[in-house]
Amino acid sequence: MDRRQRKTRQAIYDAFTTLLEKKNYSNITVQDIIDEADVGRSTFYSHFETKDELLKSLCTEIFNHVFSEKLVKESTHDFSASDKELKGEITHILYHLKDSRSYIKRILSSESGEVFMAYFKGYLEELFKNELDNIKTDIPKDYVLNHMVCDFTETVRWWMQHEEYSPEEISGFFFGTTLS
Repeated sequence: MDRRQRKTRQAIYDAFTTLLEKKNYSNITVQDIIDEADVGRSTFYSHFETKDELLKSLCTEIFNHVFSEKLVKESTHDFSASDKELKGEITHILYHLKDSRSYIKRILSSESGEVFMAYFKGYLEELFKNELDNIKTDIPKDYVLNHMVCDFTETVRWWMQHEEYSPEEISGFFFGTTLS
């Protein structure tokens, strides 16, 4: 993808997330996105076939960054110097979700929430698989993995409605109830 295409794609993402901060996913039309991004209809469709495909692409962009192997210093947090330990990674993920809270809440409150959660669960499975060897239990590992993933995604869903807690506190809640 060349620079012009990346800029156009970013303008569409920005328009979509701006709209998600104002409207529910189901009420956003492709025309709304086109108008907000100030791009033509054919330009939108050259990047995305549907609004749902745009959502999937946005999820992929978010999660590829959030779950990246290399943690870098960011404006709201810095885990770049920390070891790759699970609690730090979870807290890092929570900071990103907090930074995107306004539109993630909109996504989760609509029918698109399940699409978002399905992608999220896939990334979490990969993250938590690495921890399974550290857990001593007679419970089947695939059950433990499923429990960790579901518990964390539901923790995030709950947190989106309880903004008074910090990422560190939510991480503590998760580890206190799931991996204790």
